[in-house]
Amino acid sequence: MESRSGIITMVTDFGTRDAYVGAMKGVICTILPTARIVDITHEVRPQHLQQAAYMLEAGYRWFPPGTVHMVVVDPGVGTMRRPIAAYAGGHLFVAPDNGVLSAPLSADRPVVHVISDVDFELPERSETFHGRDVFAPAAAHLASGISVERMGPELTDFTLLDLPKPKLVGDAIEGEIVRVDRFGNAISNIPRIMLRRLGRGPYEVFAGDRCCGILRRRYQDVAAQEPVALIGGEGRVEIAVNIGNASAELGIGPGAPVRVTVSG
Repeated sequence: MESRSGIITMVTDFGTRDAYVGAMKGVICTILPTARIVDITHEVRPQHLQQAAYMLEAGYRWFPPGTVHMVVVDPGVGTMRRPIAAYAGGHLFVAPDNGVLSAPLSADRPVVHVISDVDFELPERSETFHGRDVFAPAAAHLASGISVERMGPELTDFTLLDLPKPKLVGDAIEGEIVRVDRFGNAISNIPRIMLRRLGRGPYEVFAGDRCCGILRRRYQDVAAQEPVALIGGEGRVEIAVNIGNASAELGIGPGAPVRVTVSG
């Protein structure tokens, strides 16, 4: 049996204004009072599966093996979509089978099971709040040491989103913006490691039709209010404005094309 860290993380689109997040934490603490609950984010855009998948990918890798990650972004709640528990890359996950687990489940040989054993759900289940009645109890039981296999039957046809991937086109890498953070920084899907395929830099970055200059190391490498391209905290090419909001000021958001070439 895989070891457990005692940590349960949460990614949801619930926000914190209502009692939804608190109710889920209450269920977890009732089942497993020693659980340590960590909020990755509750600010996923409502019902936005792709953003949830990227938020999970950005956060879960920094936790120790044996951590349970709960993702509740669930526009299909109450329908025939399946609740699932999974083990991949040393981590455990509970979520609806709608693609929010695309990053970990794209790894080699993930173990995925449907959550169907009523012993791991609340006795009375609302058809509109599976976060509290299905996923929170399952996460708590997994964190206590219950195996993924005990949750229910194995699932091999789980859902993966068709997330956009960067590609090498001639002497350039072409990708796109996949999300914008609260500072207005536009984060692309181009990872640092892929730049090696262009050879040695310096690298020049374009967002849409605009040249954002040479790839820099920090925001302050350009003057205030000037655009800057750099490798952000997620290890991907990011477009920012020093002391500004790149998304608003440059008019770029999710889906905007990004291109990286070797300067000169």
